[in-house]
Amino acid sequence: MTARPQPKPAAGGALASNLVGILCATGAATAFSLNDVAIKYLSGDYPLHQIIFLRSLIAITVTLAVFVPLDGSYRDLRTDRLGFHLMRGMIVVCANMTFYAALATLPLGEATAIYFVGPLFITALSVVLLGETVGLRRWFAVLIGLAGVVIVIRPGGRAFQYAALLPLVAAFGYSLFQITTRKLGLAAKASTMSFYVNLVFIGFSGMVGLVFGDGRYSGTGNANLEFLLRAWTWPPAGDFALLAAIGVIGSTGGYLVSQAYRQSQAGLIAPFEYIALPLAIFWSIMIWGDWPDTVAWLGIALIAAAGFYVLYREAALGRRIRWKTPFRRER
Repeated sequence: MTARPQPKPAAGGALASNLVGILCATGAATAFSLNDVAIKYLSGDYPLHQIIFLRSLIAITVTLAVFVPLDGSYRDLRTDRLGFHLMRGMIVVCANMTFYAALATLPLGEATAIYFVGPLFITALSVVLLGETVGLRRWFAVLIGLAGVVIVIRPGGRAFQYAALLPLVAAFGYSLFQITTRKLGLAAKASTMSFYVNLVFIGFSGMVGLVFGDGRYSGTGNANLEFLLRAWTWPPAGDFALLAAIGVIGSTGGYLVSQAYRQSQAGLIAPFEYIALPLAIFWSIMIWGDWPDTVAWLGIALIAAAGFYVLYREAALGRRIRWKTPFRRER
């Protein structure tokens, strides 16, 4: 008796999942870019741990009120992988704190350019830690993008001061954060992951505030350290509204980026986060008047070209093959 042929898996579902992941990554990059602008704007008046504490307090409220019900129910917050959630939260705490500390002195565009080593780390780590496949052409595009980043932060330029090391540390931490997001996506929803990240932020920034919040260690004369050690100050109504906006934007971005890396392969999602680089340059020009010079524009062009090529390549592969997803999707 001849065996009945099995139907081939439809590629449409995988392509739709990839599209959702790309849209989530783009939205997250935009939200985080606005978040960076607001934090840099406030960096001269408030300590970083106070900004993070208030932002996370508002963000976790938004997550519980909006994103948890949207994802399912509050029962999803229960987990048997609490240690993994807390570890992941501490990774992103270290990444965010080091990046934001750099914003006290570095132009937003330069700090973001250095930070964009992160998505390149993600592409490499997705092969090593997740077993995903990245083709030779995508590797070449990653190298072109990396060359563009190096040109933007050229050795001997203003970016290569001590504070420029902070976004590099943040970039590596961010890449580990996204890889663990992909791993945790097997058993946790995006809202659950956002909840635990904000919980860690609240705990960490609260403890830092108890130690440094009275300003006893301030007065160093270093703007980056002052951003970390400055005394807490009760914000006026206008600044409090801005802090509230940061919380809403941050929670939205956190939810979207977690959803993006759950929906699609890390090697596909990472290049779409490059949208934050031209956004950072735009904000730097419009708000602080930091115009990139000709060499910096060349680096930005290389980064953009690499990102567009990866987009083209992924679209071409998506028409021919079905994505191989190493983790089960949640229904």
